[in-house]
Amino acid sequence: MQGQKELYELLGKLSISFEYHEHPPLATIEDAKIHWKDYNSGRCKNIFFRNHKGNRHYLVILEHLRQLDIHDLEKRLKQGKLTFASDQRLKKHLGVEPGSVSPFGLINDTEKNVHVFLDEKLNEFDRLAFHPNVNTATIVISRADFLKFLDNTGNSFEFIKLYE
Repeated sequence: MQGQKELYELLGKLSISFEYHEHPPLATIEDAKIHWKDYNSGRCKNIFFRNHKGNRHYLVILEHLRQLDIHDLEKRLKQGKLTFASDQRLKKHLGVEPGSVSPFGLINDTEKNVHVFLDEKLNEFDRLAFHPNVNTATIVISRADFLKFLDNTGNSFEFIKLYE
């Protein structure tokens, strides 16, 4: 599995600049709000799902204060019942531990099994904040650079309207 060192090397190779912020481990959004308050960016919540058969995996990224209606998402995606992926699936596909879910974990999805759904509301922010595959730091990058990173992963992704 590739970790932070490889992530920072890839960001450098892609000429993606970022702000780096260390903090105590953040296991919940409530914890994160305390440390993220001064970041001039959209802060993101990342949720990793699998379909009911366990053969498709999805990373859903939304603004951190929004609550996701999973049943509504199931209807919109038409992928059947969604459940939170297990810790083992999280480690296998994204190479991260629970509490550290991040789109940067896509560097570990060599088979490109994870499809990414982005809340279209994230387009309202010029900069976005994510954990760099550990929950003891946050990096802030421009939305354009984040999309450059996603393009580079080779994983499929799309913006969807998660809320009215």
